[in-house]
Amino acid sequence: MGILEDKARARLFYKYLSKVYDRVNPFIWNERMRTDALELLDIGTDDRVLDVGCGTGFGTEGILEHTDDVYGLDQSPHQLAKAREKLGDGPAQFCFGDAERLPFEADTFDVVWSSGSIEYWPNPVTALRECRRVARPGGQVLVVGPNYPGSSIFQKLADAIMLFYDAEDADRMFAEAGFEDVEHVTMGPGYNPEIAITTVARVPA
Repeated sequence: MGILEDKARARLFYKYLSKVYDRVNPFIWNERMRTDALELLDIGTDDRVLDVGCGTGFGTEGILEHTDDVYGLDQSPHQLAKAREKLGDGPAQFCFGDAERLPFEADTFDVVWSSGSIEYWPNPVTALRECRRVARPGGQVLVVGPNYPGSSIFQKLADAIMLFYDAEDADRMFAEAGFEDVEHVTMGPGYNPEIAITTVARVPA
């Protein structure tokens, strides 16, 4: 387990990163990538969407282009403060919470989205099961995470920091969490077009 796959360490990390996050983030996760990921989903104008690990609201902003019924959740109060500052009190609703214990009733959301968060989850399968629980039967869940590097040197570095994974790992995690119709797309900025792995899966009807 990497050093940032610890909730207390991750909160401390984002206490400081939140100050510059929106300036650094585009080098790893940019608007074009967000648009490409959103095109993998079928979000209707009346759909309710949950953004798990919403951070400063970058993903939330993109989702709001499709529906006004959006909830953002994060375990970092500093990231949430930036999201509220950026997007205000509406239409998106933000709340403090843990991906492994989502504070929502079952079958609440049509779509569950999570970008740049799974790598910090100590128990990703547990959190994915929570995503499935709060999504309605037949609903979609999309997760963007860091693709496992090909170089053995970078693999050792990645393993020491946080969760990096490939399509085979994602298949295993999503299967254990009870999803079906699992598909993967790699994406990234120009300097590394496969830096991220995006997985879309469906909750059994």
